[in-house]
Amino acid sequence: MNIDAFVLQFVQIFGEEQNNQALINASEDTRLFGEHLDSMGIVFLVTDLESQIFEEFGLDITLADERAMSQKTSPFRSVKTLASYVEILITESKAGK
Repeated sequence: MNIDAFVLQFVQIFGEEQNNQALINASEDTRLFGEHLDSMGIVFLVTDLESQIFEEFGLDITLADERAMSQKTSPFRSVKTLASYVEILITESKAGK
């Protein structure tokens, strides 16, 4: 499974758990922070996604850190930006960076 599909599927399952219809029907373009999730929703999404990445890939990565907050475009803006950021972190983690 590629990272885009992994993150999209995760967001849809997270939407089911949160009873959030917009996330259940999410696509790559679905906006997350500020539209379908508030700050607490993002916190729950990020921590659950970090756990899922560990289970799926055996990688311990941190999504919400100073680097994420300093991005020109927030990685939590949409499913697509989140998937791109996750892919960067996974690639770096596998390379030992």
